[in-house]
Amino acid sequence: MAGKQSDYLADILGTEADPPSPAQPRTRPTTLLNRESALDRVRSGEVRQVTQLLLDPARVRVWPGNARIHARLTEENCRDLIDSLIAEGGQRVPAVVRRVEGDPDHDYEVIAGTRRHWSIVWLRAHAYPEMRFLAQVAALDDEAAFRLADIENRARRDVSDIERARNYAAALATHYGGRQKRMAERLRVSEGWLSKMLRVATIPDQVLAAFASLDDLGLKPAYGLAQALGDKAAAKRIQARARELAACRAARAAAGETPPGTAEVLRALLAVARPEPEAPPPEDLDYVSRHGRPALSVQSINRQGMTLRLHAGSGAGTDELVEALRSMLERLEARGRGLRR
Repeated sequence: MAGKQSDYLADILGTEADPPSPAQPRTRPTTLLNRESALDRVRSGEVRQVTQLLLDPARVRVWPGNARIHARLTEENCRDLIDSLIAEGGQRVPAVVRRVEGDPDHDYEVIAGTRRHWSIVWLRAHAYPEMRFLAQVAALDDEAAFRLADIENRARRDVSDIERARNYAAALATHYGGRQKRMAERLRVSEGWLSKMLRVATIPDQVLAAFASLDDLGLKPAYGLAQALGDKAAAKRIQARARELAACRAARAAAGETPPGTAEVLRALLAVARPEPEAPPPEDLDYVSRHGRPALSVQSINRQGMTLRLHAGSGAGTDELVEALRSMLERLEARGRGLRR
């Protein structure tokens, strides 16, 4: 597995794979001449050394440019990895780190392997203090670090599309000067796909709070939601409904009940995005003044309220219009279409 990790790093960053480890010695003895030749190749830059170390995870911080939301990592969603680490006696696949300067508390930061780092920290605090963090040290600038972390995260189902979308939006400004085409080229993805991911990144936190988990909110449904939020009127309705759903989810959780699923929440949010068709008013909801001219009429009635029109030039005075309005409201109430329904 370590060899695969090295090959993967080589593919992304153009480095060579790891030299043989002590556990896998060369088949032939290495002569002094061979060693000198190898050192010359390293010094010339023809071969890059990749160093693997066993580190104290407390001296390793997490790079903020990674897509994974570190605060979402828990014993529950890392349980499979924790069990594997216990069974294997440690990591089989090294994380990728780089050295940091000017931080008295940390020597390295994790570029790829945040979940492995979290799990090792957890194990050291829960009866496995001897566990060390296996890491592969690489010299990477921020843009190369972002690409490396992105490639690893694409293959992981436990990094949601929402996390990746927000990571892309931050990287677009930080590493690519806002140029989507350049970013797509560097990541080797289509511009159309990247554009959708960046649109998904615009979904606000208060809307996402309606979902019990973001893991099942894939790119396609999330993009539809993001498009609906592009309309200001629809966005207000969606945000209001999201607040209601978030409160409902919290109440269910407090009662030990299962919260609404992702598909159910998504349907509820998209339902309010579409404006409710207005019901035509009854034909007899028009008032003609004593002068025989239209004075007041009902334009529309829906769940949000009623729209009335007062006609100019009807000749009706204030008292007459007030009485006409009262009469209309009484008729609507009698038909079950009043404002108090």
